[in-house]
Amino acid sequence: MARTKIGPFDAVAETMEALGSRGALLVAGAEPVNPMTIGWGQIGIAWGKPVFLVMVRPSRFTCGLMEKAEAFSVNVPGADLAQACQLCGTKSGRDVDKIAETGLVVERGVDLDVPVLAACPIHYECRILQKCMIDPATLDPQVEESCYHGSDHHGVWWGEIVGAFRRA
Repeated sequence: MARTKIGPFDAVAETMEALGSRGALLVAGAEPVNPMTIGWGQIGIAWGKPVFLVMVRPSRFTCGLMEKAEAFSVNVPGADLAQACQLCGTKSGRDVDKIAETGLVVERGVDLDVPVLAACPIHYECRILQKCMIDPATLDPQVEESCYHGSDHHGVWWGEIVGAFRRA
């Protein structure tokens, strides 16, 4: 299917719906290609640029890949990829080749040299602008208790949305 460039905010509703249900698939621009299902993310404007904010726990295999990467992609799957999202959210790339297990096809990005997933109807290509770790000392105590229990606080990556695409 052909990819058509869209505005960075043209598919926000579909992206947020996916994040809140089956998830989206984050792929770091470092080898190996290892899609990780994410359920948390934000799209907005920072530093005068369109950005996609993603969060990855340090314990995840993807975190090491993100540390080496200059870019990442966020791939928004259709409902037909619910099983792939389930596998990519429950298996670790340390133990499983998720591309082989799911049969997902990897392509190169259009605007950035980053892996994207051909089966996803929407994808974002993002250049990493900033990375920081959540500081538990400044985190709301209710969020700390409900999401962290004192450990494995997310790293947060801010990616400039260089390209957003829809498959026709």
